Amino acid sequence: MQQLHWYPGHMAKTRRLIEENLKMIDVVVEILDARIPFSGRNPNFDDIIKQKPRLMVLNKCDLADENTTALWLKWYEKQGIRILPVSCATGMGVDKIAKEAKFLIQDRLDKDKERGLKRTVKIMMVGIPNVGKSTLINRLVGKASTKTGDRPGVTRGKQWIRLRGGLELLDTPGILPTKFEDQSTATKLAYTGAIKDEIINIELLAYSLLEYLRDNYAKEVCARYKLENIENMEGHEILEYIGKKRGFVISGGEIDCERTAHMLFDELRSAKIGRITFEKPYIHF
Repeated sequence: MQQLHWYPGHMAKTRRLIEENLKMIDVVVEILDARIPFSGRNPNFDDIIKQKPRLMVLNKCDLADENTTALWLKWYEKQGIRILPVSCATGMGVDKIAKEAKFLIQDRLDKDKERGLKRTVKIMMVGIPNVGKSTLINRLVGKASTKTGDRPGVTRGKQWIRLRGGLELLDTPGILPTKFEDQSTATKLAYTGAIKDEIINIELLAYSLLEYLRDNYAKEVCARYKLENIENMEGHEILEYIGKKRGFVISGGEIDCERTAHMLFDELRSAKIGRITFEKPYIHF
């Protein structure tokens, strides 16, 4: 398996930005990718945020396996974590974020009300790159208020955004851990695009992806690419099989595996292969 690591300089600055502004924040909203609900968490956030009230938002639920998402929601709830499933693409659940955030500090809000005070609730959004934070914020405010992009690392700097319902939000750029505990975590981040494709050997990544899909979503892969049984095939064989089916053939009859790999990840991330999750909660009990 290739060794993956990506920690641009702006991520160190983002950590400092979060730490410097945390005192003025009422609730931290941590965004997760529903396809990698465990690997997609930056463990450093626990050290940074500490006991600050936190709402976990499981984003991109429309791209993830519904049955596995249900298991993850139960798993996080058992940890005593308040978690909300949403989809930034469809808007599902987005309108509940403000209500859930206020719920976490309702006692303070009630005390302020008794004293005749009405204050803005300040929220900070954090998450890894490419998790959909900016698109979620656009949904919350109803217009394009933050710079967004399909590639990780687009949002830059500190942005305060006023929301409806008496909330003010601080958006922060996506931030990965300074190092990965294991390469399995890094690989799953690469599958979803949280690590840039440009720094990865895309063919090697496709091999490992296809072996995971072979073992967990073979039916979906075969249906999408009109393949026969792939049960006993290695990742590189499946990639060539797909490339042949798609007609990605270059001179001499060789399959263009790089082109096939890029196509595979494009279709994976847009759920054209199917709704896929890359980990289940029982492995973390």
